[in-house]
Amino acid sequence: MSKFKKKKDGELPPVSTASLPDIVFMLLFFFMTVTVMKDSDLMLVNKLPEADQIQKLDKKDPVIYIYAGKPVLKYQSKFGTGAKIQINDTFVDVKEVAPKVLEYRSGLRQELREIFISALKIDSETNMGLISDLKQELREINALKLMYVTRQGGALGNIP
Repeated sequence: MSKFKKKKDGELPPVSTASLPDIVFMLLFFFMTVTVMKDSDLMLVNKLPEADQIQKLDKKDPVIYIYAGKPVLKYQSKFGTGAKIQINDTFVDVKEVAPKVLEYRSGLRQELREIFISALKIDSETNMGLISDLKQELREINALKLMYVTRQGGALGNIP
């Protein structure tokens, strides 16, 4: 009788799973660092006007985005078809813009409060009266740095 058994030829060794947790955590950290979280859902029609004299700003500046336009079809039954203002995920009236912007500004560090920018993403068919009222509200709270977000193109692209 022999104490040793002869190995069978052609048998594959089992796959080592010792490094599997390391690989899973490495992938988890990779996706956590490169994934961008969505700020808000757009509840308005937002066809931006075209401009040929545009400038791209640094992403380092704190920016609050204010959208204006007609609600999309999904929200028209609840909010009507008139032009509305959206900040974050809520519709606001013109008089509610100032408290929302002040709330955003109060959440910033002291040195960033003076340089924050209000970015206006306004649909090309929005009434200018609403935009004037919006700008007046921003002036009253001393939010004077405004940025109009547009698409690259010529001025003739804005003519219907």
